[in-house]
Amino acid sequence: MIITEKLGKTYVKGRISVQALSDLNLQVNRGEYFSIVGRSGSGKSTLLNLIAGLDRPTTGRLLFNERDLSGFSRNELARHRCFSVGMLFQSFNLIHNRTALENITLALAFGGIPRNRRKIRAMELLARVGLEERAGHRPDELSGGEAQRVAIARALSNDPDLLLADEPTGNLDSHTSAEIIALLQDLNREKGLTLVMVTHDLDTARRVSHRIVRLSDGSVAETIENP
Repeated sequence: MIITEKLGKTYVKGRISVQALSDLNLQVNRGEYFSIVGRSGSGKSTLLNLIAGLDRPTTGRLLFNERDLSGFSRNELARHRCFSVGMLFQSFNLIHNRTALENITLALAFGGIPRNRRKIRAMELLARVGLEERAGHRPDELSGGEAQRVAIARALSNDPDLLLADEPTGNLDSHTSAEIIALLQDLNREKGLTLVMVTHDLDTARRVSHRIVRLSDGSVAETIENP
């Protein structure tokens, strides 16, 4: 599903340039649970942003389903983010003045789902993550684990090919983290959803991933096969 070829990303601020990724080569297969580990500043989140189409590479190529994202127009990248990729964040990124249901129906609206289908679809997604009874609650009325479950439901709203998770359990306690990881595993196993997760937690990555890549200074330092 994803192939990077000598992928590089350099950020320039005034006279200072920072090379976040350098000659990065990797492959993510369809249906794989793929984890990226490494210290802060190793390029993990930069790589996720490039895969999501939130940023463009400076050098090299990034192929998604055999299409080079670097050649996409702004509209094509917007469609990629809406339909091909779902994203999870450490801070959940829910809209605070909207209910759980409304957070999902808004994503469905951007996906072009007819108004009369949005609530039905949103409730189906909330049921999938075990939160149909919390549909009318705003994010500040939810626990951290519940908020992340709503974020997962929202990320699945337009049936993406790929789920990107950037430290999805970083703000959660160990028990809740285990529940979220188990839910992500279920989505990978039952739906065959391709999942790329950034994490600092190598132990968790080893438990759930088919393959793990460790980044260091923007390049692949190690690949761990983990059948």
